[in-house]
Amino acid sequence: MIVNLARRAHDHNWELDPITRSLLDTDFYKLLMLQFIWKHFSKTRASFTLMNRTSAIPLGNIVRIEELREQLESTRKLRFHKSELIWLAGNTFYGRRGMFEPAFLQWLEKDFCLSDFELAAEDGQIVLRFDGLWTETTLWEIYALSAVDELKSRASLKNLSEFEIDILYARAKTRLWEKMDRMRGVPGLNVSDFGTRRRHSFLWHEYVVKAMSDVLGESFAGSSNTYLAYKHDLEAIGTNAHELPMAMAALANSDEELKQAQYRMLELWQQTYQGELLIMLPDTFGTTQFLRNAPDWVAEWTGQRIDSKDPYIAGDEYIDWLMERGSDPRQKRLIASDALDVDIILGLHAYFGGKIRNNSQPADFQRASDFLDPQKWTHEPRIRISAGWGTYLTNDFRNCNPKGDTSFDPVSVVCKLSAVDGRPAVKLSDNYAKAMGPKEEIERYRRVFGLEGVANTPVLV
Repeated sequence: MIVNLARRAHDHNWELDPITRSLLDTDFYKLLMLQFIWKHFSKTRASFTLMNRTSAIPLGNIVRIEELREQLESTRKLRFHKSELIWLAGNTFYGRRGMFEPAFLQWLEKDFCLSDFELAAEDGQIVLRFDGLWTETTLWEIYALSAVDELKSRASLKNLSEFEIDILYARAKTRLWEKMDRMRGVPGLNVSDFGTRRRHSFLWHEYVVKAMSDVLGESFAGSSNTYLAYKHDLEAIGTNAHELPMAMAALANSDEELKQAQYRMLELWQQTYQGELLIMLPDTFGTTQFLRNAPDWVAEWTGQRIDSKDPYIAGDEYIDWLMERGSDPRQKRLIASDALDVDIILGLHAYFGGKIRNNSQPADFQRASDFLDPQKWTHEPRIRISAGWGTYLTNDFRNCNPKGDTSFDPVSVVCKLSAVDGRPAVKLSDNYAKAMGPKEEIERYRRVFGLEGVANTPVLV
């Protein structure tokens, strides 16, 4: 796919391009979770709030609020196309056809709508909130994040000439190629695109996904972006996220119910999808406490996604937990997904995907030839390892700006569940610095769940 990104960015009409072109332009797990919410919580209200964790960057001064409002209003008018719903109904996801119920798809076609929103700029930051039925607010998360990120990119592009933009994209393409070149031919590698929420732009995201598919072949498992999977005949990747246990915890009426909410969510999810899509995300309130207190049936789930914990530590912890319960880790899936880049992807693949010999370290595996060297490596996997590659796949323009500034560097913007039926929602995570929610509620949750296994590290993306 050849796109003149520099000419498109420099063209005045580019400003009028809608950022969200389709309601499918979201992470696949958002649609799976929307069906879950529609089925079990159709009358529940939920609020989502935008937060800039890179607070030193004044996004409210960079992104024009009226421009953001126009983009969000444009998204709010979108409806699912019949061809998209036919694809959702008839396509095979994770080996199963009919993942989406006919009644749900009919609801998407006839009754689904996005909620209204509140938008302003205060003290140099964007203030953005969505409030309404949970079914009306949940999809806003990805649409809002991709809009903010792309408008930030467009604002920075306006400061460059067409030639400078050409240099910017040439450098970014070269970097992308260098990363892919190191991955080509690595045996057993499994990488997916998880980059929608922090992408540089839709066009760049599509360019990157097509390049990954062309260059990596079978090692590229697919994209979490449903629209790109639909458009380019790729696997749609994703299951569930922190939002669900956060909501069920917020609805708990006692500390004991609060502690059990994380498992009640898994139980309900398992029933909803009839034993499919069983990848758990245990770090919402801390992975260590989750595994220690989990019912035995949780070990039967297919695998675990790692988000906020050191992936080496989290992977070893999961493997040990499985073995203690008599479950073979080699039959399970481990998905790393937080702040990944090529070095850590290859390192994790070496560490978990096979046995490292002769005191080699994960950092010693730099490209395919290292994985083929019998002095370093023999293919004896401990667990099936995958990488969900996000920000540093779809928005790595660091040091690419010909003017030398950092205006294209990614920022850590999130849009998280903030309230459910008027009750505050909390996320603790395995990183102390990532906790979100009212201070007094965070403290209460920490008393209930504890801090075992929680680290305090800088938030990168």
